[in-house]
Amino acid sequence: QVQLVESGGGSVQAGGSLRLSCAASGRDFSSYGLGWFRQAPGKEREFVAVISYSASNTYYADYAESVKGRFTISRINAKNTVYLQMNSLKSEDAAVYYCAADHRGVGTREILDYEYWGQGTQVTVSS
Repeated sequence: QVQLVESGGGSVQAGGSLRLSCAASGRDFSSYGLGWFRQAPGKEREFVAVISYSASNTYYADYAESVKGRFTISRINAKNTVYLQMNSLKSEDAAVYYCAADHRGVGTREILDYEYWGQGTQVTVSS
């Protein structure tokens, strides 16, 4: 069982930056694929970024086209934490951001592949 707690959300002006954190409790954090998703009011939850498991400290990362080049996902297994650095924020990035864990370690874009979810953290971007 894995419990995930997001933090770092808040209000920022367009063009600004935020760093989201997701702290995990439970065993075997290093073996999980970890993803970030977001959901804006009236919209479906969507994929943002994912980072895979790795036995060699070389991780696979994937990003939605809408955030590529602006967002960076990273993980520190010793801290049981995954991060999402968000730069050059736009009004369309405003949403509740969720982290999720996939025990298979692959890391995919598919919501249904993730067994564990955090409660979310709100990101507001003002223009």
